[in-house]
Amino acid sequence: MDPALALRAEGTQAPDSQMTVKKYFVKALHRLQKGPGYSYRELLVWYCDNTNTHGPKRIIREGPKKKLIWFFLTLLFASLVFWQWGILINTYLSYNVTASLAIGFKTMTFPAVTICNASPLRYSKVKPYLKDVDALIEAALIRILQSDGEDEVAAIGPGANSSHTETLNLRLWDQIPLVVIDESDAANPVVRDILGEGALGLGGPYQNSSSFANPEGRNYKLALKLCTNNGSSCTYRNFTSAAQAVSEWYVLQATSILSRVPVQKRIEMGYQAEDMILACLYGAEPCSYRNFTHLYHPDHGNCYIFNWGMDENPLISSNPGAEFGLKLILDTSQKDYIPFLTTTAGARLMLHEQRSFPFLKDQGIYAMSGTETSIGVMVDELQRMGHPYSDCTTNGSSIPVQNLYENYPVFQFQGRAEPPVPCTNCTNEEGSGGSSDDDNSGKDPTQGPYRTMYSMQACLRSCFQAQMVEKCKCGHYSFPLPEGEKYCNNKDYPDWAYCYSSLKVSLEHRQFCIESCKETCNNTQYKLTISMADWPSEASEDWIFHILSYERDMSTNVTLDRNGIIKLNIYFQEYNYRTISESAATTIVWLLSNLGGQFGFWMGGSVLCLIEFGEIIIDSLWITILTLAGWGRGIRRRWRPETPDPTDQRLPSISAKVEAHINLAFQAEQEEKAMLGGRPRSNGGIVAIRGAPLPEPGTPPPQYDSLRVQPMVLGGPESNGEASVAHGNAA
Repeated sequence: MDPALALRAEGTQAPDSQMTVKKYFVKALHRLQKGPGYSYRELLVWYCDNTNTHGPKRIIREGPKKKLIWFFLTLLFASLVFWQWGILINTYLSYNVTASLAIGFKTMTFPAVTICNASPLRYSKVKPYLKDVDALIEAALIRILQSDGEDEVAAIGPGANSSHTETLNLRLWDQIPLVVIDESDAANPVVRDILGEGALGLGGPYQNSSSFANPEGRNYKLALKLCTNNGSSCTYRNFTSAAQAVSEWYVLQATSILSRVPVQKRIEMGYQAEDMILACLYGAEPCSYRNFTHLYHPDHGNCYIFNWGMDENPLISSNPGAEFGLKLILDTSQKDYIPFLTTTAGARLMLHEQRSFPFLKDQGIYAMSGTETSIGVMVDELQRMGHPYSDCTTNGSSIPVQNLYENYPVFQFQGRAEPPVPCTNCTNEEGSGGSSDDDNSGKDPTQGPYRTMYSMQACLRSCFQAQMVEKCKCGHYSFPLPEGEKYCNNKDYPDWAYCYSSLKVSLEHRQFCIESCKETCNNTQYKLTISMADWPSEASEDWIFHILSYERDMSTNVTLDRNGIIKLNIYFQEYNYRTISESAATTIVWLLSNLGGQFGFWMGGSVLCLIEFGEIIIDSLWITILTLAGWGRGIRRRWRPETPDPTDQRLPSISAKVEAHINLAFQAEQEEKAMLGGRPRSNGGIVAIRGAPLPEPGTPPPQYDSLRVQPMVLGGPESNGEASVAHGNAA
């Protein structure tokens, strides 16, 4: 075939296909503009006569009385259907859940066990840093008790006598002073600084009073005075007991001082693993402090985690019972506690999931000194449904709060049987270095960032620290710091205590953190059964203390006593575990079946009846749209009439205007021929016949395709003239 002919054929086919598509869209547009072709009344009658729903047919087929009754019944039951549907849909959209409990039996992963001393630091090592604070609090206690005898002064604290010989650091006191508020006259309360000017001569009701709760019928309170840097705004934190006020004051001062001490120095001032963990046994296998991961906690000092699962697989418990659990002997060295900072003796411990950060303040328990504490463990596994059924998170990625505990620095003792050489850059992905025979090498922990799991407690504390940094321009000592920020202290941030106290009691800030943080969808909870007994017994304490003292420091002298020794037994009570899981209370199947049941019960219909009803709704809406569009065009034509063509002397008909607006496929050629007499122009248009009457302006002529009128031939000269004219027109 000739290529030129082929190209010509393709060129002719392309316009034909384009014209076909164009005609198709023009017809589709014409049908859309035309609408259903019914009025509202005709559409309603058609629906009632053809629908399969019971009731509408009776409305149009019965008599007037029954028609009214059936109309009322149909309207009533339709209203009941929509009301029931609203209740069902609202119930489904509430996304309620049901909790199911399942009990299983399997080998259990032993939990991670975190152990800390009740005292975060050794007083013998931290005393130089707290010297001024100790002197101030001892002098304050003397003023509170109003004691002048040396015996009573010596009983206040280990360094109480020094408060009379050494110069007090009143600058440190003035930053956060303790005051007495006399509320005898409620309208005019009197505030007096304990160590300030005029405090020496309090006298009167202050004498011989160890508490300021209504002495001698009068009302006195001890309070902390917290002010901003320039003292323009102050607040008072009241206490009903002087013991509470002194402890709170000491914690604020110690926090300010210790925040400027390097972390490595604080670790050295804490209780070391080899001194605290005297014996360890897991099942039938011996263990030691090298099997623990060291973690420094600001509130609890050096903490040690067994079976954290960061650098190796978690341990599996082979059997339930105390003989197959973890057994520890601890020395808390109570004699070296900080007298004003630590008022509790013993060990703080917590059982938690692997790779999770231990929050001992919230979930930890105490083990009392001089006892054997047995802890039986039962496991509950919680499985929550995610959004939209439960407001929980899987890994915290959707939480708008930066998790400061995610990469918390920990210190891992390298090696198990023998302490190896510490690595210089240890992480949880890298292996440890080679082994070494030097026992001291295992005592030095090596730092490495471990990625911990998200938890609600981590989010709440991270949120509070973020607000602390934003409002106070520094971070609190008890929480990790965001990158580039500094801890609060009295020297660099004099008004931090006032800001911290305001945030701590602010309901708005706490509510913000509660709303921002979410619980985890899947977590494991450990239910503990605790029992205690004195340990060791009076008959065996002599030889037990001798052996433990010798094993710790190779000394034949007894260096341990009942006030610091603790024995722990942690084990599974049984291998039964409980799984509490959530499931959707309402599903899409439940919703559809209930919707269909209500519709079938009240109206006797089905899904096809709903489709019929939807069809009539769509047609009614389309008729309304077309009506409003035509009404809008009429308004625009009324206010902005069309400008006639000066060359066209003919008046346009109303039908041409209306049809041109509502029907794009309208062709006005036939109407124009009728108006002009039916003779075409020489240039393709239409010309009128002389003498032929034009139709009346504004009146559309009838157009009947089946009716054609032929001219009549009449006799006579007049008729012949008309006939000749008619024949001439036909020609």
